[in-house]
Amino acid sequence: MHPSQSELLQLKNLGLASVNILHSIGIRTLDDLRRVGPVEAFINIRSRGINASRVLLYALQGALLDVHWNDLDPDLKARLVKEAERLLARKDSA
Repeated sequence: MHPSQSELLQLKNLGLASVNILHSIGIRTLDDLRRVGPVEAFINIRSRGINASRVLLYALQGALLDVHWNDLDPDLKARLVKEAERLLARKDSA
């Protein structure tokens, strides 16, 4: 196991499949995830043709906050989805 996989696997909500997806978009460390942020990471994943649900978006945010994704505030979840939809729409129209 690569050391960066181990670091990301230590985070709440992230399993091997999620870590492998993150690696595919160049996110290899916690610092990478912090720098990119959950919404941009989610957009990059979707842009690669990976069919990711909102749960992955929530999981990424929860990983950064050390909170299970299901325990995130509903308002925060709504803001994440709204921002992701806005960015996806912008990419689709470009």
